[in-house]
Amino acid sequence: MKTIHTKAKHTEWLSAEDMHDASRLWLSELQFFKEEQLFLEDLIKSYTLNLIDNNHFEESKTIIDKLSVVVKNTQVLLNAVNSHEKGLAIMVDGIDQLEEEAAYRKEHRNLIELIGEFKKRYQKIKKKLFSLIKLVMKESKQKRLLK
Repeated sequence: MKTIHTKAKHTEWLSAEDMHDASRLWLSELQFFKEEQLFLEDLIKSYTLNLIDNNHFEESKTIIDKLSVVVKNTQVLLNAVNSHEKGLAIMVDGIDQLEEEAAYRKEHRNLIELIGEFKKRYQKIKKKLFSLIKLVMKESKQKRLLK
């Protein structure tokens, strides 16, 4: 997954509770995205014949391929955030482990960037998919009206 690296240094001041809250929010959002992706897959199945006709085949294939990558990335991010959340203990154990704590903060900063970029890409793909489905639905409706 390609990311744009920003120099987000604000994680230096995040408390363990703030990082925990962010992780819980990410988990919730990613779980929602998984459910939403199931809906999108069902939507695609419902309009398969319309999507594979000559007028829309290439665009449909591109969008569906991108969606399948997003589905895989969603699971990868879910696993990463779950692992990150479990590692939070290093921040709250009361033992000064400066290197490990710095590594945890760096990992958190990376997750902020990864998830932010993921959400932007996912929104673009959904927008393209909905536009295509909307077009296909209109065309289908017009064909039925002409008959």
